[in-house]
Amino acid sequence: MKRRQSLSVLAAAAAAAAFPGLAFAAYPERPITLIVPWGAGGGTDAVARIIAAELEQELKQPINVVNRTGGSGVVGHQAIASASPDGYTIGILTVEIGMMRHAGLTKLSGEDYTPLALMNFDANAVMVRADSPIKSAADLLAAAKANPGKLKASGTGQGGIWHLGLAQWLVDNKLPGNAIAWVPSQGAAPGLQDLLAGGIDVVSCSLPEARALIEAGKVNALVLMGSKPDGIFPKVPLYKAADGKLWNIGAWRGIAAPKGLPKDMTDKLAAALKKIYDGKGYQDFLAQRGFGALYADRGDFGKFMAEKDAASAAAMKAVGIAK
Repeated sequence: MKRRQSLSVLAAAAAAAAFPGLAFAAYPERPITLIVPWGAGGGTDAVARIIAAELEQELKQPINVVNRTGGSGVVGHQAIASASPDGYTIGILTVEIGMMRHAGLTKLSGEDYTPLALMNFDANAVMVRADSPIKSAADLLAAAKANPGKLKASGTGQGGIWHLGLAQWLVDNKLPGNAIAWVPSQGAAPGLQDLLAGGIDVVSCSLPEARALIEAGKVNALVLMGSKPDGIFPKVPLYKAADGKLWNIGAWRGIAAPKGLPKDMTDKLAAALKKIYDGKGYQDFLAQRGFGALYADRGDFGKFMAEKDAASAAAMKAVGIAK
C-alpha cells in the first residue's frame, strides 16, 4: 500500500514537472487586494474603485479595495511596500510617495515598488478671485516680486502638492519659494472659500476642484502647470518653464505592487491596466469627474516617480520644510 502511494506521489511530481499547467492554475486564482492609502469617498478612492471594478472584469477575480489611512499617507504606502510580492496585493500610489521621505515621515520612495501603470494626473493650477486686479500669471509674478510675502495663498496643508507646485513655479521664475506666503488649509474647498471671503489672494489646486466656482464666474484660473490643455477649461494658459518645456506639476495616481513581483504577474497586470486606461468606461469616468488623463507604462512610470521625487525635494528645500 505504502509503495503504491509513493509511486502515486512520484507520478504526480513527474506530471507536474512535465506539464506545469496541470499543477498550477493560471494567475490569478484567488481574489486580489488593492490598498488605498487615503480615505473612502475621496478622489484617490474613487479612482481606485473604478480601476478595481474594471480589473475584476479583466482578471475574472474579485478585487477587494481596502483603505489603509494614517500618517499622511505613510500607513497605506507602507502596507503596499511590505506586502508579499505574490501578485495578490497591489495598491494605488499617489504623489505623496515622492514627498514623504523628504519631510522625514518615512524612508519609502518609488524604488520600493514594482511600478505597473500611471493612471491619472491632475495638473496644478493657480487662481484668483474674478474681481482681483491680478489678471494674468505675469501680473501675479510681478506683484509677488514687488511685495515678497504680502500676497497669501492656500489650497492644502503646509508641504502639500499644491503648496509645492506654487513654490516650484515661483522658483522657476527667479523668486523665493515663499514669495507668496502659504496659509495651510484642510484642502482646496476651504481654501477657495477663504479666497472668496477675501482672507487670501491666491489658491493653488487642480481645476476640477475649482470647477463650480470657475463656471460660476467667481474664480479666474491664471495658469495650468500641465503638458496639455484642460479638457473642460482649454483656454487656461499652460506654463512653459524657463528651459522652454511644458510642465507636469500636480497630483497623480498610479498602480504598483510590492517590489520583486515576478515578471509574468507584472506583465499580466500591466497589460490589464493599459486595456482599462484605453477603455471607454475609465475614460468616461475621468471626463465626468474632471480628472486628468495621463498614462505611463511600468518603465516610464518608474522614471516619472523618480523625476517627481527630485522635483519635490528641491521645492521642499525652497520653502524650508525638507528634513
